Amino acid sequence: MNMDQYDWNVLNTRVPIDRKLNLTIKEAAEYTNIGMNRIALMLKHPSCNFVLYVGGRKLVKRREFEEFLSGRKEI
Repeated sequence: MNMDQYDWNVLNTRVPIDRKLNLTIKEAAEYTNIGMNRIALMLKHPSCNFVLYVGGRKLVKRREFEEFLSGRKEI
């Protein structure tokens, strides 16, 4: 397929946050209304089960993070 004929809208479509498996810290903050610094601090905790390391980046496992939050009254 010629690149001039390619539908660039396909490349510009975004996956909704609630459908992503992993979130950036910024996305997790937007999704939960919890500050980025607070989330980053939680990801540093040794027993954190919702952190995923990808090279030098930290991602938030969305489902595990939701489960963690649902069991808490305060963080």
